[in-house]
Amino acid sequence: MNTQSPLIHLIDDDEAVRTSLALLIGTVGLRVQAWADPQAFMAGFDRQGIGAIVLDVRMPGISGLAVLDQLVAQGVDQPVIMLTGHGTVEMCRRAFKAGAAEFLEKPVDDESLLEALQAAVRTHVKSRERHQADRAARERFAQLSAREREVLGLIVTGLTNKEIGRALDVSPRTVETHRANLFAKLQAASLAQLIRGYATLVDSGTP
Repeated sequence: MNTQSPLIHLIDDDEAVRTSLALLIGTVGLRVQAWADPQAFMAGFDRQGIGAIVLDVRMPGISGLAVLDQLVAQGVDQPVIMLTGHGTVEMCRRAFKAGAAEFLEKPVDDESLLEALQAAVRTHVKSRERHQADRAARERFAQLSAREREVLGLIVTGLTNKEIGRALDVSPRTVETHRANLFAKLQAASLAQLIRGYATLVDSGTP
């Protein structure tokens, strides 16, 4: 995962707004990259970075809602906070339906924006950590042999080594060997951890 401090992308065609909001966001220790042109932002921002996006709704050339649609279509996972000086219920509804994390009206309340940004960054960090953990678990599971996967599936159902041995027509000692390999390959420190890891893989459709 990207280890740099979170970066907030601020997209607004109004220079005064960009300057004031960038200064505000910087007061809570967040880095800011300001963009006047949404197309330049789409072409140049780091999709692998950690952070959030602050996006004005009304801009010349392309609307913020259209940019939001493009971000979602491209699988960008940074949370998006929409800003508008002419908000309507329908616009707000559309933004949330499209995947916006928050919708704030201008002039933006400083505290509301900072709270929304900090919550968005925390959410993004947790999401990336969860995805990283899931990917690592899938990679470890891929190291298992077909027989080890069979043993794992029977372990999580609560069968003893003897019962697993009978089900697979192998000796309990062989089951013990497979069991030890499972704990080592899946980096599980306890049976509960092994079962939790298996449950996560099942939920993701891996096994």
